[in-house]
Amino acid sequence: MLFPNVHGSNLMRQKINLPDDFEGELNIVLIAFQQWHQKLVDTWIPAAEQLEAEFRGVKYYELPTIHSMSFISKTFINEGMRAGIPNPKSRQRTITLYLDKEPFRQSLGITSEDTITILLVDKDGEVLWRSEGAYEPEKGKALQEAIKVNYQMPKSDYNLS
Repeated sequence: MLFPNVHGSNLMRQKINLPDDFEGELNIVLIAFQQWHQKLVDTWIPAAEQLEAEFRGVKYYELPTIHSMSFISKTFINEGMRAGIPNPKSRQRTITLYLDKEPFRQSLGITSEDTITILLVDKDGEVLWRSEGAYEPEKGKALQEAIKVNYQMPKSDYNLS
């Protein structure tokens, strides 16, 4: 399964094209569909930060996914999120997608908007692992194992002397 080509903007007001602009060799993607899902996303942040620190080629992203709307409505929502997230690094990794959600969900095999979806996506957009819902230790271990299986140390980390 491939992550679909979608366009959005992060909270630093930069236009982002996914999956091309994912920066990691492996990318943890937290997809939320409802405002209250942020509480579920937040349960994954400590584990995502730990995995990003442990594996140099791993990055994580939050993707609030909202139906298409007018420029004014998008601006209102984005600026509200910006105000609530003062940390520049968090703003950088929060990419809001305004799109037709049904085809997006279908392309990723997401059957419901009742909870969040967590994906591990490689640099080519291939979905390597998935889960749903709040963080649980078993899910965190499964994600870590999926990273270990698929992780390739960046060439710059090899000791070539």
